[in-house]
Parts: sequence; structure tokens; C-alpha cells
Amino acid sequence: MKSRPNSGSRKPDSENKPVSLVIIDLDGTLLEGPASSEKLFFLFLREQRQLGGRQLGAYCYFFLRWVWKYGRLTAKKNKAYLAGLQEASLADAARAFVGARLMGRCCPEMLQRITGHRENGDIMVLLTGSLEIIARPVASSLGIPHVQATRCVVERGIFSSKPPLIHPFGPDKEYLGRTIGHELGFGLAAATAYGNDAFDIPLLQAVARPVAVHPDRELRRYALTRGWEILEHTA
Repeated sequence: MKSRPNSGSRKPDSENKPVSLVIIDLDGTLLEGPASSEKLFFLFLREQRQLGGRQLGAYCYFFLRWVWKYGRLTAKKNKAYLAGLQEASLADAARAFVGARLMGRCCPEMLQRITGHRENGDIMVLLTGSLEIIARPVASSLGIPHVQATRCVVERGIFSSKPPLIHPFGPDKEYLGRTIGHELGFGLAAATAYGNDAFDIPLLQAVARPVAVHPDRELRRYALTRGWEILEHTA
């Protein structure tokens, strides 16, 4: 990711607002529905007959190998169902999946927010625990220039069953958001962030303008006690 000088004081010609950093979550925030983008991608790969015995075995073994380290979060870290698949062909499959299955699930209220941030000249980042090969085509379709998502181990062009190199989730999401902000010349103290569940709280409480989007029960309670904005999905 290229660094840029601090542009916090720059103002677009059409608005009298300072440019700021905007961090956007994917599942449940930008995308509506209870099923995550990764779960839907898993089902898509099964439909395409790209998952077989090797992938299932690697997925199951991951729990045995890593539960001692990750505990109840082992399932979140488990990307071993991709083991043995070629990076290039999987990236092509992910682009097809995003166009066919995900873009129609975008929350209209979030699309309006993204348009407003773009018009203001804000610097937007898609920060998500979903796979990078999913997040990048979503961001590209919406004109979001920066992406930080789950990056898996790839060895000689083949996905490994090892734990991901980068996994924006919980406290790590706040750390990665802070890191991206620093690279882009912004601090979180003046940023906006959108999230939907309790795992987003570390990031949301670190920014100036936290927005809870159709939040789960714990985040809703947390947001109400602190006077955060709550943005609901509407039918």
C-alpha cells in the first residue's frame, strides 16, 4: 500500500469538510444478510466442484492442529478448505462469485454513505476478516481504493492450510486500522468507522465517529450507552 502525505487539512472544492479516513467493514455492514461472504464463497466453490477430499481433510485437521492456540476462534482462523487450490484460478472464481452473488446484497444505506464520502474526497478503506480475494473485487466495484483483508499463506502459487498471515478480526482489526491510517497519513482519532458486531468494538471505540450498522445485541447495547450513531438496514 502506498503512503500518502497527511491530507487531513485538505478540503474538496465542493464541500467545506476536511478529508478524513473512513474504515468500512464488509459482512453485516456493507453486505446485508446473516451469511458471511466467506460462507457463501465456500458454498459457491462446492457448487463449482472445486472442493474435494483434500480440502475437507485439511479443514478438519486444522481444528486438531490449532485449537490449542486459537480456542473458540479456531473456526474464524480456519481457511484450510482452500489448501491445494491454485491462487490464480481461485482469484478468478472469487471475481465471478462477487459479481454474481455479493454485489446485489450491498446495503443501500451504506452505498449512500460511500457515495457521500467519495464526494467529500475522504480516503476509504475496506477492512474485513473476509478473504482478500473476495474483498478486493468488492472494493474495486465500489471505488474503494484501499483494502486490508484476510491474507492466506500461498506457496508457489498454491494455497496452504497454514493459519492466515493477516486476519483483521477483533483487536487485530483495530491494530491494522491504525497501521493503515498511519501509512495513509491519518490517525484514528479523526477517523470514521462502520461495523456491525461486538468484535468491531475495539476499532469503533478508537475512532472519532463510530457507526454501528444494524448491530448485534452486544454492540447495540454498547453503542446506546455511548451515544454512537446506529444505522439500520431497511427493507
